[in-house]
Amino acid sequence: MDSRIYKKYVDEVRPALTEKRKYGNVHQVPRIEKIIVNMGVSATLEKSALEDAAKDLTTITGRKPIISKSRKSVANFKLREGYPIGCYVTLRRNPMYEFFDRLVAAALPRIRDFRGISTRSFDGRGNYSFGVTEQSIFPEIELDKVKRTQGMDITIVTSAETDEEALDLLKLMGMPFAEGR
Repeated sequence: MDSRIYKKYVDEVRPALTEKRKYGNVHQVPRIEKIIVNMGVSATLEKSALEDAAKDLTTITGRKPIISKSRKSVANFKLREGYPIGCYVTLRRNPMYEFFDRLVAAALPRIRDFRGISTRSFDGRGNYSFGVTEQSIFPEIELDKVKRTQGMDITIVTSAETDEEALDLLKLMGMPFAEGR
């Protein structure tokens, strides 16, 4: 069963982008390929910090996160090679669209003093990355069970060639961008 946001993409967004950008082929129209949600955890915190972050990420995305380990030792950060330093989840297809729908419709509007997200966070190849300061904006997280507030980075990877195409795609998909930023 396809999600609501995927049906919106097929029925409204793809035809609108095709008309605006004059694409000759349906495969030229940009689409969201994957969403990566990453939570970094300080190596100096206790071991349960990573487990709490992984549990929260599982609750938010519905997928078990992969634990990322440090690649080399850095003495100034009290970091040894192979220490677990974070966790991430890569979402594709239906879970990706479900997460995007929850992010746009429920989570982002719950940010305090929210006026939209910046349009400057594109990487030059049509991918968009932004950070969220606390995991409690997601309705799945129970505030009583949160031991420490944890931020996360969310990267939306698109098939767009340029940032302008990706911006058009995300605006039509419902991403709340700030005007004039």
